[in-house]
Amino acid sequence: MSRRRISIFGATGSIGQNTIDLVRREPEAYSVVALTGGRNIGQLAADATELGAEIAVTCHEDELPALRAALAGSGVAAAAGQGALVEAASRPADWVMSAIVGAAGLAPGLAALEQGATLALANKESMVCAGPLMLAAAKRHGGRVLPVDSEHSAVFQALIGEDMAAVERVIITASGGAFRDWPLEKLAAATPEEAATHPNWAMGQRITIDSASMFNKALELIETREFFGLDPVQIETVVHPESLVHALVGFTDGALMAHVGPPDMRHAIGFALNHPARRALPVQRLDLAAIGQMTFRPADETRWPALRLAREVMEAGGLSGAVFNAAKEVALDAFIARRIGFLQMADVVAETLDRLSAERSLDDAVIDLDKVSRADQLAREAAHGIIAEVA
Repeated sequence: MSRRRISIFGATGSIGQNTIDLVRREPEAYSVVALTGGRNIGQLAADATELGAEIAVTCHEDELPALRAALAGSGVAAAAGQGALVEAASRPADWVMSAIVGAAGLAPGLAALEQGATLALANKESMVCAGPLMLAAAKRHGGRVLPVDSEHSAVFQALIGEDMAAVERVIITASGGAFRDWPLEKLAAATPEEAATHPNWAMGQRITIDSASMFNKALELIETREFFGLDPVQIETVVHPESLVHALVGFTDGALMAHVGPPDMRHAIGFALNHPARRALPVQRLDLAAIGQMTFRPADETRWPALRLAREVMEAGGLSGAVFNAAKEVALDAFIARRIGFLQMADVVAETLDRLSAERSLDDAVIDLDKVSRADQLAREAAHGIIAEVA
């Protein structure tokens, strides 16, 4: 059996490391083309050397000398910068993990699809900013997009063999993050350190804070619309503190199909890696009797205004998803830097959407990469200006 050629973008993050864990267990099955990362040069070089990658890329050009030094004698090529990421994604591969955080993952993901690859998409921002563009690229070049977010993987699995015309609703679950049990009056004073502690999932700082603010879930609601072509009113969210039910699909006969599993990203990654087959995975087997019960509660948009903003974005369409994501990224940076408070992140995003909507900067019906990049730039400029006004 020939080896599958695979690349892992965002290899040094939690999704990338979980992907490498699965690949490492069957080294004879894969030929690694490219690994990419950020400033964790030691990890990137060690993994690229161990897996025999053709090339390792850091997105930071100033880290290239360190990467070259770390790879000296390994036979692995080194490169740096956004252009190098796109070039690496353009190398022929059968399967590509897209786990770069933020809008920076869009261009490499598109490049992989243009080679006809299967794109395992953990970079939800790609679908939020340019869902129609991603799906059109896959269709045009014979590629495929498989969801790797646990929620969207759950929906995808629940829909296998089903008629989309029979789907009545999709329910995306949310853990509630670090502050799900905090009184509302405490949230304004929440610190980045408090927001970066997740009760269930082991994730990076930024996505964990996004979980606390529910901006992560807001992105997932938008992504659900783009992935599955649903009307916004068909998409719901509910707080599920145990993080065992990842999503539910409701059908016109009243049935609910739930995907239940441990909070371990290797399940969704492994499903995409092995699709359409199911293979044994090193994840916990749930003991339902020991769990005893699972709880659900409403997702309060007063506590989590990001959810309300997501619904506005889904209704508006056009380039509003790109603006939403860019403003969110800028607001998150400002919160981490302690320039704004926890609750002000949603205010910054809402004001950015309002300003660009008033200027009719979000109306393009036909989305291409240049328009998405321009909307991203305008949103970042507007968000930085708003933060300067309130900080």
